[in-house]
Amino acid sequence: MKRLGILAVFTAIGTGFFLHARFEEPAAGAIRSTEPQPGELARMSSYVKPSDEELRKRLPPEQFAVTQREGTEAPFHNAYWNNHRPGLYVDVVSGEPLFSSLDKYDSGTGWPSFTRPLDPSHVTTRTDRRLFFKRTEVRSRLADSHLGHVFDDGPAPTGLRYCMNSAALRFVPVERLVAEGYGEYLPLFAGVEGRHPNGG
Repeated sequence: MKRLGILAVFTAIGTGFFLHARFEEPAAGAIRSTEPQPGELARMSSYVKPSDEELRKRLPPEQFAVTQREGTEAPFHNAYWNNHRPGLYVDVVSGEPLFSSLDKYDSGTGWPSFTRPLDPSHVTTRTDRRLFFKRTEVRSRLADSHLGHVFDDGPAPTGLRYCMNSAALRFVPVERLVAEGYGEYLPLFAGVEGRHPNGG
């Protein structure tokens, strides 16, 4: 736990407080996605990422700074760190499904944390040396959005902590999965109501 606390402090010092000082915390309703519209999930194989200019128009400043400039939002002052509703977390830029509430847990860091991605092929990783130590950055596959970092101090069954930025994600609650084109994931939530037992 001591190591986890040190990592959280360094991450916040590195970029989180800078973003928090420049941008107001976005309300959950302010987070919007450029893709996909309802029924478009099946066509994501043809997805083409918008230009920086277009993304600046579509995304609030903090979402653009996090996803396109590798920023970090402030801990405990973001939309999803304490979200307990069942559903999916998708890339705010492309709409690609990335994480499930079934794998979300309370890491105590103030950022939404997951033990694993919904599908490992939907994320990529690379080495990040921008702070005082080496970290593993996590990015989305289709839009190449910066999502956060993955650490090896998570709980079972994976032992991993995917520490993500709320600003890089859009939450789709279970009751909206079909309407927004994510109906194929609905069976994952059979029998799940309200807060999941893992504390996510």
